[in-house]
Amino acid sequence: MKINISSIKKSLKNSSKVAIIYLLATQLCGCNNFLDVAPDNIANMDNVFANQKEAERYLATLYSYAPEIHRDSKATLTFFGGDDIWTYETNDHYDHCPGIRISRGEQNVNNPYENYWDGGMFQAIRDCNTFLEEISKPERVPELSTVTRVRWIAEANFLKAYYHFILFRMYGPIPITDKNLSIGMDGDAVSVKRAPVDDVVNYISDLLDKSAEDLPLIIENTAEEAGRVTKSAAYMLKAKLWITAASPLFNGNIDYEGYADKDGVILFPQEYDATKWDKAVEACESAMDNIPGLELYHFREVATLHEPTQYQMNFRGAITDRFNNELIWGRFMDDYQNIVMQAEASVPQMIEGVKNSFQASCFSVTFNMVERFYTKNGVPIEEDKTWPYNERYQVSTTKEDQKYNLIVGYPTALLNQDRENRFYASLMFDGSVVYMKNTPNEENAHQIRALYSDRNGITADWNRANQTGYWIRKIINWEYTHSANGAATRFYSWPEMRLADLKLLYAEALNEVGRGNEAIAQLDDIRARVGLKGVKESWSEYSINPDKPNTKDGLREIIHQEREIELAFEGHRLWDLKRWKKSAEFLNKDVKGWNIFGKTSTEYYQVNKVFEQEFVAPRDYLFPISLRAILRNTNLVQNPGWN
Repeated sequence: MKINISSIKKSLKNSSKVAIIYLLATQLCGCNNFLDVAPDNIANMDNVFANQKEAERYLATLYSYAPEIHRDSKATLTFFGGDDIWTYETNDHYDHCPGIRISRGEQNVNNPYENYWDGGMFQAIRDCNTFLEEISKPERVPELSTVTRVRWIAEANFLKAYYHFILFRMYGPIPITDKNLSIGMDGDAVSVKRAPVDDVVNYISDLLDKSAEDLPLIIENTAEEAGRVTKSAAYMLKAKLWITAASPLFNGNIDYEGYADKDGVILFPQEYDATKWDKAVEACESAMDNIPGLELYHFREVATLHEPTQYQMNFRGAITDRFNNELIWGRFMDDYQNIVMQAEASVPQMIEGVKNSFQASCFSVTFNMVERFYTKNGVPIEEDKTWPYNERYQVSTTKEDQKYNLIVGYPTALLNQDRENRFYASLMFDGSVVYMKNTPNEENAHQIRALYSDRNGITADWNRANQTGYWIRKIINWEYTHSANGAATRFYSWPEMRLADLKLLYAEALNEVGRGNEAIAQLDDIRARVGLKGVKESWSEYSINPDKPNTKDGLREIIHQEREIELAFEGHRLWDLKRWKKSAEFLNKDVKGWNIFGKTSTEYYQVNKVFEQEFVAPRDYLFPISLRAILRNTNLVQNPGWN
C-alpha cells in the first residue's frame, strides 16, 4: 500500500502542530479490504441490499463508527482524559485534542468535549438496527448463504451492544434503542427516556449472548477479515459489561441515591448486588472457553536475547505485533492513525545520532503513571523495603548490572533505576536505552539523552512538546525507525481486547467472589511473562505489607495496580479509575515531570509541576448530556452535578 507522504506531512503540520516528520512509512502487514471502508450514506435500501458486495459494504460501515484510536480533532480518550498522559500547552493544540480539555477540568454542558451522545454512537446504533431489519428479510441479497447471513446478523448485534456499552460507561442510564423509531411517530413517542442502569446492562448482556451464538471462533481469512469480531470478543465484552456493572460506580453507589427521571423512575440501583460479580466470572469463563489457540504473547523473532530484553519484547510485542496470538479483538487502524500515533509517542531523533532540531512527540507520561510501575522485585515502589523510595528523585550514576535498561555510567534519577521490565518496555527517558530491530546488538541499543539542548532534549523555550521527560515506548513497533532522513514503521491492529486484559478482569471478578487463590494464579501468569515472581512470593520477600495478597481488600489493590501497569496507554485507565471510584483520588493530584529546561543533571532532575488537576466528585464520574439535547428532548434528565 502506497502512502501519500506530502499529505501526511501537511496533516501533521496543520492539524496537530507537531513539527514536520518525513514519514516514509512502510506497510508490512498488508491491507484490510473489509474494514477500510467509508460510509456511503446510501438512502435507497433496495440498492444497498441488492447484492452481497453492497450489503457487505454497509456492514463495514457499522464497524467504522467505533471511536478513533488517535486522530486530531476527533475522539482521543484512548490517550487523553485522565492523569497518565499529558501534552504541550497551546490553545490551538488543545483544540485538536479534546480529551486533554477533560483532563484539565474544562468539561461543560453547553458544548461537551468527547460528546458521544450527540455524536456517532446513536447514529451507529440506528444503522445497526437498519442493517438487522433489512438483512433479516429473506428477499434481501438473495445470493447470500444462510451461514453468512447468520454471521452478519451476529456481527451487527455485537456492534449494537458495543455502542450501547460505550454510551453506558460514559453516561450511565441511557435510552435503549432496540428498534428504529418510525418517521411518522409523534413528538412524544420519539422523545425517548433514559432506562435504569440495570435494564441497560441486562439488555446489552442479552444482545451479546445472542451474537455469541453465531459468531465464528476465529478469523480464518486474516488478509480480508482482520478486525471483525469473534465469539470470544462477545463474551469478553460481556465480562467488561458485568464487571463495570458490579463495580462501585454502578453498584449501590450512594452518590446517586434517589436519582430518578421525570416520572420518578429510579435510574441507579440503590443497593449493592454481589451476584453481578458471579455473572462477571461466568462471562470471563465463557470467553476463556471460546479462545482456541490463544496464549500470552512471547517474542520469538530473535532467538538469543538476554533475559531483560526478552521479557520486555514479550510485553511490547503483545501490543504491536499485528496478528499475534494474544489478540481477542484487534481493531483496524488506518495508515494515518498508525503513523501519527507512533510518531507522537517517539523520542525525536531516537535512532540516529543527529542533534534534535524539532520535537515530534506530544505524548508525555506523567509521574502519576511512572510511579505506578513496580520495582524489579514486583511490588509497588512505596512498599519495597529494599528500594530507596524516599530518595527516588535523587540522581545516581547507573551501574553495569543495568546495562540492558540504562546507559552505564550515566547520571539519572533513582526513580528510573531497578524497576520492573514493564517499566522499561513502556517508557523512554533520559538515560534509557532502546532495543529496536535496527540495533546492532543489545549492548549497543539506542541511547536517550534528554537534557536541554541535548540530542533528544528540547532546543528552545517554545519547543517543548514533551512536558515531563517521559515518552511512551510501548506503542511503538520494534521495527520503527526515526532519523533526520525520515521514518518507517510496521503498522498493527489496535489491541481493543487481548488475553492479558481478560485474565485481569477474571482475576478481579474471582477475588470479589472469594476465590482469591485462583485470582492470584491469573496474575502470576501475566507476571511470569515479564520475569516477575508470583504475587505471594514477591510480597512475602520484599513488601512491607507481606500479608496484602491474603485479604480480599489487599488483593483488590494488587489487581487494580496490575491492571494499571499491564494495560497502561491502551485506553483502559480512565474507565477503570471511574468504575472503581478512584478518579477523585488520582485525578486531583498534580501533573508532574522533570525540569525539561535543565542543562545539567542537577538542574534537569528537579520535580516540576506541569498542571494542577481538579476532579469534582461525584459530578465528573459521568459525562454531561449536552444542553441542546436536554432542550430538544424534554423527557431527558441531566446527570447529577451538571445542572
